Amino acid sequence: MDRKSIIRSCLRIVFGLLIFAFGVHLTIRADLGLAPWDCLGMGISYHTPLNYGLSMTLTSVLILIIDVLMKEKIGFGTVIDALLTGNFVQIYNDIDKLPKTGSVIAGVLTIVAGLAFMAIGQYFYMISAQGCGPRDALLIGLGKRFRKLPIGAVQIMLWAVVLLAGRALGAPVGIGTLVCTFCSGLVMQIIYNTIKFEPREVEHRSVVDTLMMMGRPQGRSTYAKGHGRHDESDKETVRRH
Repeated sequence: MDRKSIIRSCLRIVFGLLIFAFGVHLTIRADLGLAPWDCLGMGISYHTPLNYGLSMTLTSVLILIIDVLMKEKIGFGTVIDALLTGNFVQIYNDIDKLPKTGSVIAGVLTIVAGLAFMAIGQYFYMISAQGCGPRDALLIGLGKRFRKLPIGAVQIMLWAVVLLAGRALGAPVGIGTLVCTFCSGLVMQIIYNTIKFEPREVEHRSVVDTLMMMGRPQGRSTYAKGHGRHDESDKETVRRH
């Protein structure tokens, strides 16, 4: 893997995060209650001088520590996610050009669309194999420990715990919160089954792995072996003649 490949992977990660963040924005924009992770981030902002974006960054760093304890690989994607996701969501929230939902049904449909964007965004940066984002690494780590459960079911349980913590901090919940908690895993499972993607099968590279691959000569040994074979073949041809 050369530097150009690393750059392409990082750009793919950023692209995926932009899609994911837009999905988060849709779930917030529906105005029916915050999704679990947003509920936790907002709850933290209520009790600290941090705004939503910085609260989510702090949350990501704390989760990152848990990922390390679970021996999940920390890659460039993990760091990029921790630093950018909350800020991207904040930018979408600040721009806020979408019309308000006029009914509960419209709000629910907006949330479902947001969940779909989130799953698609996760797919794009997870296939880069540069490490999951902190929250996704936590999900994968838990999924490896509960292999008998579908990954969607694992996410539902994880989000339920996060939701309880956010609510305890005073963050608002509502119908939208329930939709996000109990439909996110289903939407993700449907999309991943459709595209034949199993996140637990992705072999992610850590930062150290990637740096080592960048410093490794590309194709040198293969060329040398092939060149040696050709030399022997040429010598044999000369002897025959």
